[in-house]
Amino acid sequence: MMLHSEKMNFAEDLERSLETLRKGGVILYPTDTIWGLGCDATDEMAVERIYVVKHRPVTKSMIILVNSFAMLERYTSGVPPVAFELIEVSDGPLTLVLPGAKGLLAPSVMSPDGFVGIRVCRDEFCSSLISRFRKPIVSTSANISGSAAPAIFSEISEEIVSGADYTVQYRQNDTRRATPSPVIKIDTNSKIEILRK
Repeated sequence: MMLHSEKMNFAEDLERSLETLRKGGVILYPTDTIWGLGCDATDEMAVERIYVVKHRPVTKSMIILVNSFAMLERYTSGVPPVAFELIEVSDGPLTLVLPGAKGLLAPSVMSPDGFVGIRVCRDEFCSSLISRFRKPIVSTSANISGSAAPAIFSEISEEIVSGADYTVQYRQNDTRRATPSPVIKIDTNSKIEILRK
């Protein structure tokens, strides 16, 4: 249960994050796993800014977050039925790499063969943000490419913090050490490949 001050932070952070996303900005925010950098997943210029902040090779696509099966299907086509089954039975966050990414998404979040890493997010802050924004948002770990992903806010480098247009206050004092989600790739024939456990 959130304290009154946390509720105020939550509400203000939602508004400030929305404002930033709508202007094509980059946010630093707590996801359903680790802290991440995010932006409008349909805005190529915003996505490219995250690549610059992270010093990440443009050949490495990024994960996007949606808040429902309906949004998942709006931005991908021909999702294998097993994908929905895996999401439903998963105990925690699960990232799926799926075929059929639609052109509504920024090209940089998709691989050249049309696959996209996507996660249906149940976290309260992220889900609320996506619901209000009405579009998927990028979720990539808040670290310089090649360095360790931060498990808590205090481990995020100053270079990353200064690279974001808005840093969410909510959960900055949370010391529970988070981990990235498992990643499973599913091809058009429903073949499953575990990319990260």
